[in-house]
Amino acid sequence: MALELKQSLSLSQQLIMTPQLQQAIKLLQLSRLELLETIYQEMETNPVLEEQGAIESEEEELSVEDEKPDLDEEATPLPEVDVEEPPHDEVDWESYLSEYNTGWAETPYEDRDVPQFENITSTKTNLYSHLMWQLNMNDFDEAQKEIGLHIIGNITEDGYLDITVEELAKNTGYPVEKVGETLKLIQTFDPIGVGARDTRECLLIQARFHNLEGTIVEKIILDHLGDLEEKRYEHIAKKLGISMDEVISAVSIIRGLEPKPGRSYSDEETIYVSPDIYVFKVGDDYEIVLNEDGLPKLRINAYYKDVLIRKDSLPDNVKAYIQEKLKSAAWLIRSIHQRQRTIYKVTESIVRFQREFFDKGITHLKPLVLRDVAEDIQMHESTISRVTTNKYVYTPQGLFELKFFFNSAISSVEGEAVASESVKEHIRNIIKMENKQKPYSDQEIADILKKLNINVARRTVAKYRESMGILPSRKRRKPF
Repeated sequence: MALELKQSLSLSQQLIMTPQLQQAIKLLQLSRLELLETIYQEMETNPVLEEQGAIESEEEELSVEDEKPDLDEEATPLPEVDVEEPPHDEVDWESYLSEYNTGWAETPYEDRDVPQFENITSTKTNLYSHLMWQLNMNDFDEAQKEIGLHIIGNITEDGYLDITVEELAKNTGYPVEKVGETLKLIQTFDPIGVGARDTRECLLIQARFHNLEGTIVEKIILDHLGDLEEKRYEHIAKKLGISMDEVISAVSIIRGLEPKPGRSYSDEETIYVSPDIYVFKVGDDYEIVLNEDGLPKLRINAYYKDVLIRKDSLPDNVKAYIQEKLKSAAWLIRSIHQRQRTIYKVTESIVRFQREFFDKGITHLKPLVLRDVAEDIQMHESTISRVTTNKYVYTPQGLFELKFFFNSAISSVEGEAVASESVKEHIRNIIKMENKQKPYSDQEIADILKKLNINVARRTVAKYRESMGILPSRKRRKPF
């Protein structure tokens, strides 16, 4: 068998992801904040791109209107009018300043002692810095300060000590008794309960701070925290030999304690969602409006276009650079417009499929999958998936992520299938209207849903209830 080399020609088709196509796909799946960040980064690196302000666009519209000839004005030209402007009275600034004597006028701005920018900006104090400030303000010896530094460094964001006393003693080289004494001092810091090793100790520190030592509140925290969690109040009353009223009174005090003392010093900032699209009801129909508020309107700088049009002698590398940036800018603008049109089409299709939801609420949400919308607007399922990721829509029923409208189907006793989110809303409403002294079990909720033409098993109810963060019936029960 001889080996030989041969050349042959063959035609084949294959998909190639060009850089422009990759950019368009990337823009499609970005959230609103990420899109703004991408646009501003591109504007910094591409000199051809510029932002068209609202004033400039209004001026352009006015200039277009001004260019239109007015036939009446041409027929009867108005006479030219000269207006003599009266001379302004001279202002005696020295007497003005001496009369009002403003602080900014006494000395030049440059000579004033201006505070640093960091000193006038507000910063939120976190738990670590708040505890360190208290440690430095207390009259501790060097050993206590060193131990306290290790203790504070091992306190979690919730305010709990995430290390044992023995490990602290090993790390610091001090006796366990010395570490324990310092820990008790740290536990007196603000917020009360910080430095506790578990929930029981945290609640005990707070109860004793409020002078509740030796009371029923302390006894319940010490010996009956498990019964309290399961809301077995009769069991607590029987063991302590007290009435239900006394138990309920003690439980109400315990409810007022903070199980996570470090929560008030959390440095996490709330991020507010800005919808990408609005759906308004106008008469009997719905109007879809894209949210372009704050989204910069991009355009290509006219100077660089004129440079290429003119026959000026430019080096080849400069021409190539400008042409490359022009193509990149034009493709970015086109990709943003395509992204907005795609979001509009997907939302329009969702409104058609989920019309009853927009009219009546979540309980009328229908089952919907990506394939349904993809076939409706003649796009691929992957495109629909990218469009609905991290995109939010404001509707008459509230603010929702576009992914919310795609959910699985639950079989009904008779008739059409029901959406899983609709079932969750029914469960939420049933629990909201239940008798708090005798809450419904999961099986009872399943039986009620069956009367509403929704066929679900008890374990499905339990799964949906847990996903919504709703406690089981024994923990929802209230004594009265």
